[in-house]
Amino acid sequence: MRPTLLLASNSPRRRELLLEARFDFEIFAPRVAERFDVDLTLRELTAFNAVRKAMAAARPRPKDVVLAADTLVTIDDHVLGKPKDKNDAVAMLQRLSGRAHEVCTSVFICHLAEAKSTSFHEISRVQFCRLSRDRIDNYLARVNPIDKAGAYAAQGFGSEIIKKIDGSFTNVVGLPMKRTIAALAEFGVVPK
Repeated sequence: MRPTLLLASNSPRRRELLLEARFDFEIFAPRVAERFDVDLTLRELTAFNAVRKAMAAARPRPKDVVLAADTLVTIDDHVLGKPKDKNDAVAMLQRLSGRAHEVCTSVFICHLAEAKSTSFHEISRVQFCRLSRDRIDNYLARVNPIDKAGAYAAQGFGSEIIKKIDGSFTNVVGLPMKRTIAALAEFGVVPK
């Protein structure tokens, strides 16, 4: 019998990516506050948050395979998480305007009953178009930035603000699918 896949996330983007890849899964997103520590690197911070989310979901469901991820944006060695409000979102988009930045997603997968886990990270480089204040306001009128690292989404209206992506597009969305699919297969979890 195959183990159940649990997605330890409320992210609609991660859910959509797993559905598009034809995975059967349940959502079990524990309430875990994401940590932000300026002393940690981007990779360390995203890995730390992904492990915390996964373990909070895995402890009560040890027989299931748990998938958790955390995505953050960095520019000039400054980490951009999710904006606090619209003004913060505007400031983030102004900072990213016309420049390149990195998006890092760390993924942690575990199966406690089997004492098995794996983790990896993916980094993509994103080049933004030059954004006027009107263009930012038009974008924010159509996209809710509050639950998005860097205050933007690559999918949907992302093409209006993104000039180019080097690396995994799905990583920028929130889950690097090529590596995730391969990692889940190691746990016996495969698409339908």
